Amino acid sequence: MRRGCSLGLVIAFLAGGVGIGAGPASSPLSESERALTEKVDAHLARAWAEAGVEPTQAADDAEFLRRVWLDVAGKIPTAAEARAFLDDPTPDKRARLVDNLLRSNAATNHAVNTWRNLLIPEAASNTVARVLAPDFDVWLRARLIGGVGLDVLARDLFSTPLDGRGPFTSQPSSAKSEATPLAYYAAKGYRPEDLAASTARQFLGVRIECAQCHNHPFSTWKRDEFWSLAAAFAGLQQPAQPNGGISLNAREDRSKRELEIPGTSRKVSARFPDGTEPATSKDASARQALAKWMTSPDNPYFAKAAVNRIWSQLFGIGLVDPVDDFGDANPPSHPELLEDLAAWFISSGYDRQALIRALTATRAYGLSSDVEHARPADPRLFARGPVRGLTSEQFYDSLAQAVGMPPELTANPRAVVPNGPRAALLEKFAMGDDRPTEHQTSIPQALALMNGAFVAGATDLVQGETLGAVADAPFLDDRGRVETLFLAALSRRPRPEESARLVAYVASHGSRLALADVFWALLNSAEFKLNH
Repeated sequence: MRRGCSLGLVIAFLAGGVGIGAGPASSPLSESERALTEKVDAHLARAWAEAGVEPTQAADDAEFLRRVWLDVAGKIPTAAEARAFLDDPTPDKRARLVDNLLRSNAATNHAVNTWRNLLIPEAASNTVARVLAPDFDVWLRARLIGGVGLDVLARDLFSTPLDGRGPFTSQPSSAKSEATPLAYYAAKGYRPEDLAASTARQFLGVRIECAQCHNHPFSTWKRDEFWSLAAAFAGLQQPAQPNGGISLNAREDRSKRELEIPGTSRKVSARFPDGTEPATSKDASARQALAKWMTSPDNPYFAKAAVNRIWSQLFGIGLVDPVDDFGDANPPSHPELLEDLAAWFISSGYDRQALIRALTATRAYGLSSDVEHARPADPRLFARGPVRGLTSEQFYDSLAQAVGMPPELTANPRAVVPNGPRAALLEKFAMGDDRPTEHQTSIPQALALMNGAFVAGATDLVQGETLGAVADAPFLDDRGRVETLFLAALSRRPRPEESARLVAYVASHGSRLALADVFWALLNSAEFKLNH
């Protein structure tokens, strides 16, 4: 990374008004969204009163700013964006910021990362899924941008034709991506049982695969029900491949709607979890009937699973937690609230962005994460802002933002280099199955931040874009330089005692090299590595 060509742009990001801010009044909450916000506040206020819990104080603007950027845009703001928001005196700047973030490319990128990781987690280890992931991203982007409903994503995923044509009109390694959801099917080897398990978890919120091998005495779902859902994918066929490889040219026999349960001689027909059987049709497969059933307003699972997942992404814990384990043995913490959210979501046309606007305006979302009591309240009461680990993408994109890495080097999905800094850090900082609220930093992660090449370069006065620009800025004194590094890394100004101590350190140790020490310490702080 060489400093110089983009120095002017970095200075603008540090001191100017470039980027996303609260901006002019564009479209704060709609009447419907505001009504939902008030309804959520009322539900939680009743729960707090019944539990005898006093919620924490409201988050200040800096805490809210960093949280909502990470949740909506998947990274922290630039120093200039943070400064502009903190200096904005208008009362509705939070709602306007959320609205502007939702319109940004960063928000779409974050949504694509989130849904790709949910639907094809195999891309982390499966070569076929990894090769197809960029085309899957293009397909996802078209369904997550703007106000497109989540029902469209689900319906298109399960009704996409599988007619034997391959996914590419260009080579996978080319810069041109073809929009296709084929990766979802190929990553699971077109196996009906794997597709049924993933579909149930991600779109219906149930772990029906526990019934794949046997009936569990305490489970709602039985073996026949699992294989009946799997039978919706019974018609998928792929040509035999040498060495057992995965074909990219799968076909579907629309007439096939039965599967034999392994280890038995019994066959089951396609049937959905509420008992609905797909209507016989020569024009549509059982899989395509599943798409129609899943996104019907009468479906008892889809809307609840979707709003619960979005709630979990914003509040750290789902109303049903884990989010993919709905069932009698795992009831929601606020059942009436979940019902109201699902009903509103259906009436909104499954509008993901509208739901985010409404939820980020609630009192609960705007609470501080500070621990004010010796015994903090049950986190499922949502009486305090959650402290969460970052996803690997949130971490890398925030680090790149803070150190001034040019966006064009981080945004092209075709430009992923196996041994490049992005791929290396994404692998090292992968969260796995950890709950965000229980995430712990590993020793390799700590060492990568302390001694790794990426941070070493970013905190080098010659190579580091942000650090070099701050050190060379003629319009900043030492106090201003320390403040700008805080805004770049932590999205807040230093507290008076922090500023006094660090400005004295910079003055006594030689201004430029001491600034590198300050920036290194900020990037290695727990505050940088967490969403709080």
